[in-house]
Amino acid sequence: MKLKIDSFVHFFILIVFVFLTVSVDGQNSERLDSVIKANAAKMYENPDAVIAAGKLVVNESESDVDIKIRGYKLISDGYSSKRDYKQSLKYVIKANELLPQSKDKLLKILIINKAGIQYHQLKVYDKSIQYLDEAEKLSMEYSSRDSVHSFLGVNYIVRGFIYKEKLNCDIAINYFDRGITELLLDKNLKTNASKISIAKYNKGNCYLLMSDTKSATTSFQESIDYAKETNAKSLLAFAQKGLAQVYTMEGKYRDAVKILEEALVVSKDVNDLVLNQEVFKGLSENYLALNDWKKYTKYRTAYLKTQRKLKEQERTSVSDSLLQKEQEEKKKMEDAIPQFWYAIIIVLMVSGFLIAAFMIYVRRSEAQIEKLHRTIQTLQNDKSGNEEV
Repeated sequence: MKLKIDSFVHFFILIVFVFLTVSVDGQNSERLDSVIKANAAKMYENPDAVIAAGKLVVNESESDVDIKIRGYKLISDGYSSKRDYKQSLKYVIKANELLPQSKDKLLKILIINKAGIQYHQLKVYDKSIQYLDEAEKLSMEYSSRDSVHSFLGVNYIVRGFIYKEKLNCDIAINYFDRGITELLLDKNLKTNASKISIAKYNKGNCYLLMSDTKSATTSFQESIDYAKETNAKSLLAFAQKGLAQVYTMEGKYRDAVKILEEALVVSKDVNDLVLNQEVFKGLSENYLALNDWKKYTKYRTAYLKTQRKLKEQERTSVSDSLLQKEQEEKKKMEDAIPQFWYAIIIVLMVSGFLIAAFMIYVRRSEAQIEKLHRTIQTLQNDKSGNEEV
């Protein structure tokens, strides 16, 4: 009877332990999920904070592979916003490597789409299209079309970027429109506002290339509205810069200066050198057209200074990449050395075993031959003795 009671107590303790473990894991996953959601919207506002949050999520995700994948994606988003596309791709690849362990089909589509985006940003267009095709296929096969509008929207917009650069703006605009349509159909429209702003901005650039200033004005203004809706400062400043380009083309230099001054205030909080460079360039060109030499000199100097910083940053980035590559190769070499010696030891052991086995075989053969000789000698002696008799 006592044995049965002890068994029941042990079983009860085990059940409580499992319950507490699952409960703690669940609470940890919920906490990290909140961290991801809170930081996802800061991608354009504070990318360093996004990267730090993503690393925290990855380090604390423990056994929750889906949370870890989303953590890697968050880090990648932060580096994308900083235009460090190589680092961004590095973390996308880490997330992609974990996908076979996940059962979340929507998460798989998200990461594969993200890989397509990263390869586009690195201008590896064939690879980008390959991932975009895979993500589109998975989206079309998904049981609920309402759940994949956002993924398809991003997919088509990225294709628009590629076709704008590789083919022509007519095809690109068609894909931008398809992407915007999908995003507008998504239930979480507010979270897609920044994506729609990006698509509208790029449509505006296409219309500028086609000298259709009326359509360009509409697209840039809509991009501004969507950027304000999501409080995406860098997107707002880029859209304002695009609208200023329209005004410059139309000879409305004062209107261009006014909106560029607004963009300059917005861009100060973003710390995007590419954006700052474009705003300073636009201001210098428009003040030159207005014959305001003092302000032209001021913004021309700021433009050249920012351009130098950007080039220095690019050189530093290349240098860091080379240093990182060197460190990776050094680590590979350090890891390979023990493996090399292990291989040598194994080869020597196997060789020793084979030599020993061969020597044993030779000695046994010699012994058998010697035995055979003795047998033959004995037979010959017996035969000789019989003949004498």
